This record gives sequence, C-alpha cells and structure tokens, in this order.
Amino acid sequence: MRAALTATRLTRRFGERVAVDDASLTLEAGEIFALLGPNGAGKTTTLRMLAGLIEPTSGTVMIGGESMTRASAPRLRGRIGFLTEAPGLWDRLTVRQNLMVYAELHGLDRPARAVDATLDLFGIRDRAGDAAAQLSKGLKQRVALARTLLHEPQVVLLDEPTSGLDPESARDLRGLVLRLREQGRAVLLSTHNLDEVERIADRVAVLRRTVVALGTPAALRARLFGARIRVVFDGPADAWVAAAEGPGILERLAEDNRLSLAVDDATLRAPELVVRLVGAGARIQAVLPEEASLEQVYLRLLEEGAPA
Repeated sequence: MRAALTATRLTRRFGERVAVDDASLTLEAGEIFALLGPNGAGKTTTLRMLAGLIEPTSGTVMIGGESMTRASAPRLRGRIGFLTEAPGLWDRLTVRQNLMVYAELHGLDRPARAVDATLDLFGIRDRAGDAAAQLSKGLKQRVALARTLLHEPQVVLLDEPTSGLDPESARDLRGLVLRLREQGRAVLLSTHNLDEVERIADRVAVLRRTVVALGTPAALRARLFGARIRVVFDGPADAWVAAAEGPGILERLAEDNRLSLAVDDATLRAPELVVRLVGAGARIQAVLPEEASLEQVYLRLLEEGAPA
C-alpha cells in the first residue's frame, strides 16, 4: 500500500542559508506522526514544502504516490489540509463566512451544506454568526482546524496546534486529532509540546535541519537508554545495591528507597532480581519497568546528534 505522503531528501535553501538539508520521512494513513525540533530547526519550512506552498531546492514530495511538481501542486494541495501556527481567520467575517470562503476556494459541491456539516462536526454551529474577532483563542483554533478539514483531506499537517491554548482547549483539540486517526487520515504534527506527543503520536522524527532520528517513542527509548527496572523498597535502597548484582545487570543506581537498574532483558531479569533481593532479606514494595521520558529522549538525541 502506498504511503499517504513521502518526502525524499528534501533540501531548502534561502540564499546562502540552508533551512532544511536532505530530510526524508514517510507518513502512513491512519497514523499520527510528530515532528520535533528546536526553534530554527526547519520544521515550518518542511511543512510548507510538504503542503506544496514552497518548492524544495532539491528532493521530492509525493502525495499518495504522485509527485508534487509545479504543475501538479495546485491539484494535490486539494488532498492536504494545513493548519498554520497562527489561525489566520478573517476577523471581520463570521465563523460561517470564514468557512464559506474556503469551501468555495476548494470548489466543493454544495459548499453551504459542507460548511453546515463541519459546524456540527466541530460543535460550533451556535457560534456560526459570531465574528472571528469575538472568539477566544481556543475557539479560533477550533474554527481554523474546521477550515483545514472542510474539504476532507487525507493528509493533515498541523503546525503547533495547541500553542498557547488553555488545558481544556488543548485536550479538546487532541481529541479531534485522535478522531482524524480513527478516520484513517494521515496526521503530521509539529510541536514543542512533548507531553502532547507522548499521549498521541505513533511515530516521532527529530529534525535539526535534517532528520537526526525517526521511530516509535518506544524504539527511540530502547535505542538510547536500553531496558531498565525500578525496585521500590520499604527502606533505603542503598542497602541492597550489592545484593542486586547478577547476570544481565548493567547498572545499579540507588536513590532514597528506589533502586534503578539497567538490564539486558527486563522480562528475563526482573524475576531473577526479585528472588535474589528477597533471599537477601529485602522487603520490596514494587517492581516496575522504568522508561525515560520523551523529553529525556529528545534532549539526548539533540545532544548526541544521533544518526537517523
């Protein structure tokens, strides 16, 4: 089955400045793909190339197996929905008028019906007559996402969709993004919100002009930090550091009543470890898998400049 979107060796220069350098990624239908990177890493430039708004200096973008060229871009853009970081609504127009403009720009049959259906889908029919300027930031973002999806695109690009939103609005927007995955859409999410990525992303790419790492959060954790086990005792953990030594135990770190261990195989070593500790007289409260946070993974990747 063809990928919904494929970017191969994308490079974009602005004069002497290289904004994106030899970046490649694929986006499958029914997945949420997160694009991470520091400010100035080239994320927005990459999204603009993927959306067909600017041409790459070199490299290719394919939508559903069809190459994005100067000639094909106007047509292929109809398969893409792009939510920019700023909602970009016309403040003096009502919510309905904002959506109608885009329905007509996309040449939709029965644009009024499409707008009504979208107002209902996003729960904003009661605000249809309000001027965009009167809306809260969360509502503006909801309307902007409704506009992005009005023409039912199969590829959805979201640039910092929850930036500046209150927790309730951010939660609502995450719910809408998850609904897109359930509908089989391909969603690429560019964000600095690592907690958000942790909750919803299937795969992650870290960009710093080029893609320095790509994979599932679990695979990136395993590659950088390996398997770890945490043992919680009813007293100080340092009393049991020596007893924890054994086959497959690569590292032992005690802190308060917790012992953190790097192991070669958590499933194999955890039962062995418990037997040794209990045999030595330890009173164990819990044995848990220990995972590095996505923030730790992200920062390690940026520090090491790990290859993709």
